[in-house]
Amino acid sequence: MNVHDRPAPGLSFPVLVLLALIAAPRVVLHDLGLIQEGTFVNALFVFVPPLAWIAVVLWRRVPNPFRTLLVVGVLYGVALMLGHQILWTVAHGGDAPTLGGDLADLSPVVQQVVIRVFAALSSLVTGTVVGAVCGLIAWGASRVLPVPAATRADG
Repeated sequence: MNVHDRPAPGLSFPVLVLLALIAAPRVVLHDLGLIQEGTFVNALFVFVPPLAWIAVVLWRRVPNPFRTLLVVGVLYGVALMLGHQILWTVAHGGDAPTLGGDLADLSPVVQQVVIRVFAALSSLVTGTVVGAVCGLIAWGASRVLPVPAATRADG
């Protein structure tokens, strides 16, 4: 299988990046302490971007909504990872997380590397899971929504 045989995600790469980036302001606002968990404003930043992702793939009638939003989710995970890593010091102030138990004896530098690597992986997994869940929702919705007359083969 060569590059041209692979199915495309259904939207151009710049659009995929733009969709991922509309969810990124939450990480910045949260890490800067400007929005708090459990507030209405935070809920807007959590739920509106993924709902917009779903709306866009349904509106554009992409061939595979799951694949498209999985790609968006991975890109969102990268944005999460970069945002958290860039704002690490601001988010944690002078009280950076440390390891406990048997790992508490590691040097502070090694502890920070370990914690940051796991935080980065967590961001990538979170973004990917959000994309997959949204993709499943969009895929299901695309199966039950009627196809507009202008796009039907018999129309």
